[in-house]
Amino acid sequence: MRLSTRIAIVVGAVVPLLVVAAGWVLVGLVGRDLHAQADRRLGERAQGVASAARGLLRAASNDRPRAEQARQRKLFTAALDIGIRLTGPDGTVMDGPQPDASVRLPAGTGHPVTVHSRGQTWRALTVPVTTGRPGVTGTLWLFSPESARQAQIQLVRGRVITVALLAAPLSAALAWALAAGASRPLRRLQQRTSGLDPHTSAARLEHTPTRITEVDDLAHTLQTFLARYDEQAARTAEALATARSFAAAASHELRTPLMSMQTNLDILDAFHDLDPADRAETVDDLRRGHARLLGLLVMLRALAQGDLVEADAFASVDLADLADAAVSDLRRTHPEAEVLFEGAPGLTVHGWQPGLRSMLDNLLTNSLTHGRSADGRAQVAVRLRADRDSRTTPTVVLTVDDQGPGVPPEQRQTVFRRFHRRADSPGSGLGLTLVAQQVALHRAQLRVLDGPGGMGTRFEIAFPIAQPDRATVGAPQHRDWLSDTDRRG
Repeated sequence: MRLSTRIAIVVGAVVPLLVVAAGWVLVGLVGRDLHAQADRRLGERAQGVASAARGLLRAASNDRPRAEQARQRKLFTAALDIGIRLTGPDGTVMDGPQPDASVRLPAGTGHPVTVHSRGQTWRALTVPVTTGRPGVTGTLWLFSPESARQAQIQLVRGRVITVALLAAPLSAALAWALAAGASRPLRRLQQRTSGLDPHTSAARLEHTPTRITEVDDLAHTLQTFLARYDEQAARTAEALATARSFAAAASHELRTPLMSMQTNLDILDAFHDLDPADRAETVDDLRRGHARLLGLLVMLRALAQGDLVEADAFASVDLADLADAAVSDLRRTHPEAEVLFEGAPGLTVHGWQPGLRSMLDNLLTNSLTHGRSADGRAQVAVRLRADRDSRTTPTVVLTVDDQGPGVPPEQRQTVFRRFHRRADSPGSGLGLTLVAQQVALHRAQLRVLDGPGGMGTRFEIAFPIAQPDRATVGAPQHRDWLSDTDRRG
């Protein structure tokens, strides 16, 4: 059932009830006004009739029949259309419409009362009559029939019922017309959304504001829902692509070390009397192959996590504390290396802490592996500083320097390619790829430069400083570092 039809039914049912309720109150007020009007009329007539009643009692007490008849006619003339009953020492005189004589009348109350007789209702007013003579007193009752007032009240009731019966269809029709017009924007929105199917069409809801709050809010909600659906569909597609890339990369890159390990295992199995030196060399090859396999899996897993991380995983991170922890771990695992760190605490960025730590670990490991000086000495210097130049966005600048042979300018972009490594490199070729991935995720700037004095290599990364008074931007929408073999840093 349409909304306009529902509104029409409700209005068609409610309006007659409201009319009847208002009419009921109106009938009560009209009845009260008619009673008050009748009571005032009785009070006004009582003054003239009481004067005529005193004259009649005096004439009756003087035993003057003609005068008594004249006074009686004057009494009846003063009463006009109301009923009167006068009780005196010589009997009772009555005229006009009034209750049956057998009905017991109330004693004098000074104000009108209601009297019932044979299915009829009367308003009665009692007036004591005194003549100033001892023993010549009486009681005068005035009666006003309620039939005329009841007829008027019944007429009002009938009109109220008629108005209620007429109001039902008229109000329902008017409500339907108004509701149909008011719900037209909602029907248009329904027609536009009925053909939208996220599974089969890329079309999305185009909504022009109608200045109807409910319709505009509903359209905004639908647009938000569809946008989130598209976002989740894209993230699902990215997750599937990442899973496929992970499987493909693992299958391709692990084939060689696995075959090498298989060969070494076959040698150990076939030659039980193998020379101890050859056996040790074979076992050492197995260990290196195992370490390479483990490193590849760890790096591929880290790349996959970076491709799938969500924006809500980002938070404020003290980069100085994170760098100090990474340097301390490197010193503990490589006590022979000289690792320097310089940086003030409180340099905060908005980032993904596990990704930033992985980036630092891989930068330090790369510098330690490839940055040894000619005499074989390993020295790595890590520095953090704030660059608050007013002309640009404030940044936290991280530099990692080594004393190695450096990176030629023409190779300073290719080193970030996936699986790119030197022939003598013991790594997996994914460390710097992971660094470049985290730099992109954090919207930072990465440069490869010559080291201090033209010796070695400097990796410089500039991170935007977290601004508490600004909305922080989350991770990029498209991340394909695991699947894109030509990705640059």
